[in-house]
Amino acid sequence: MSTTSATPIPATGSFQLVEAFVGRLDGAPVGERRRWSDEFKAQAATAALEPGINVSALARRLGISPPQLFGWRRAFLNKQSQGCPTTSPEPLVELVVGEVTIRVG
Repeated sequence: MSTTSATPIPATGSFQLVEAFVGRLDGAPVGERRRWSDEFKAQAATAALEPGINVSALARRLGISPPQLFGWRRAFLNKQSQGCPTTSPEPLVELVVGEVTIRVG
């Protein structure tokens, strides 16, 4: 078993008390989480869907992380697909022979 203690543990098997203080690590973000408006997210997602756009580069220009923009883009596409009802296409040709109707799409 390895330890990360700076002082060696005595061979007698006794334990050593270590006191730890929980605090903010250097470099950890300060303050509240940033909030983005739905309008900004929609504009960013629309821009990310443009042909030939590098989504990671766009995210860096906007000051957000690339995975965040990829998530907004996925949510935007899901929202768009839910808004379009999926109906069966109308038949192009309909043949009626007696009591039988044949529809060809």
